[in-house]
Amino acid sequence: MQPSTPRFDRGLTDDLMGYLAASPTPYHAVANAAERLEKAGFSQVAETDEWDASAGGRYVLRGGALIAWYVPEGASPTTPFRIVGAHTDSPNLRVKPQPDTGSFGWRQLATELYGGALLNTWLDRDLGLAGRLTLRDGSTRLVNVDRPLLRVPQLAIHLDRQVNDGLKLDRQRHMTPIWGLGDAAEGDLMAFLADELGLDAAEITGWDLMPHPVEPPAYLGRDQELFAGPRLDNLLSVHAGTAALADAVQSGAELSAIPVLAAFDHEETGSQSDTGADGPLLGNVLERSVFARGGSYEDRARAYAATVCLSSDTGHAVHPNYAERHDPTHHPMPNGGPILKVNVNQRYATDGGGRAVFARACEAAGVPWQNFVSNNAMPCGTTIGPITAARHGITTVDIGVAILSMHSSRELAGSDDPHLLAGALSAFLRDA
Repeated sequence: MQPSTPRFDRGLTDDLMGYLAASPTPYHAVANAAERLEKAGFSQVAETDEWDASAGGRYVLRGGALIAWYVPEGASPTTPFRIVGAHTDSPNLRVKPQPDTGSFGWRQLATELYGGALLNTWLDRDLGLAGRLTLRDGSTRLVNVDRPLLRVPQLAIHLDRQVNDGLKLDRQRHMTPIWGLGDAAEGDLMAFLADELGLDAAEITGWDLMPHPVEPPAYLGRDQELFAGPRLDNLLSVHAGTAALADAVQSGAELSAIPVLAAFDHEETGSQSDTGADGPLLGNVLERSVFARGGSYEDRARAYAATVCLSSDTGHAVHPNYAERHDPTHHPMPNGGPILKVNVNQRYATDGGGRAVFARACEAAGVPWQNFVSNNAMPCGTTIGPITAARHGITTVDIGVAILSMHSSRELAGSDDPHLLAGALSAFLRDA
């Protein structure tokens, strides 16, 4: 049977798949988002330079974070902001400071666990290695060995007869990937990566590296109504936000607010870093934009008072095999449109006023949307939403896309949802 015609143009989903494959780390994710924004007319500014008041699109890169904004003609110091917030990091394995290890004739890499990864999904997968290298002169180089290099092998069932009754993994002993045979030697990994990039290994003084699955994203299902891929939490939102920002400024619409994309790092570990949502980066950028346009502290306060942020992160679709884990009356589905996340204990920042803002954006874009709440008997996750609201005192609404297998090394989403999310975000940024 031939796949049915999709309800929406899946060109954005095709592009998302390419973005996911090219963005195995937060550093690659922001570099690729910046490249897309450059094509839309944005230009990078340095935090160490003086910023001017001219109209146009700008962005700041810091580590694995990106803040991009567009100042329309005639914007005043009190012009409010419309912010799409997201995060670039995903739970995974990270290489330790002394990476070269091994035993019993196996060469291995010492890794640490980052965030709340589903550990079993990293077993028996072909893994590449990517990240950034810091050189002696302080410059950085991105590296991406996007081919099978590493593997975390699972113990055979013959040596663990009860494995199917409950797999228990020791985070220190069982999650160390292999990458060859022989005796481990200090400097092996850096020598290998230096050769990959044509560098002198002695020039590498620091690194931030992480294994990644090399299996490419793919459509799935009888009618290809689903797609699977790595890091959907939360590069799906980063990609949609980037597309929405480019669309908003190229649409020709008269912008009544300054559209902003804030893509943070370290959400999966609490956001407390200089590139996380709990750090000063977003506030500094917004304030400097106000001050560059001749504004005062009073003007900044007035602009913030009318500012709204949509915090976009993936959420849970109802799981057909574990429906009892979900709220009995809230069952978000893939391809049902973005979800509005609500939690009265402020694990999500949404309130009734925020709901109205989101509903208006979806209606303007012709996009369906769904409600999400957690089962009362289950703990509720959280996002950058409450952090953003509390740190900056701005109205914040938590939204996202419903997926399955969250925090797996390979997650599952609806093929139409990237288009639906980007459409709603674009309407929001245009204040449509």
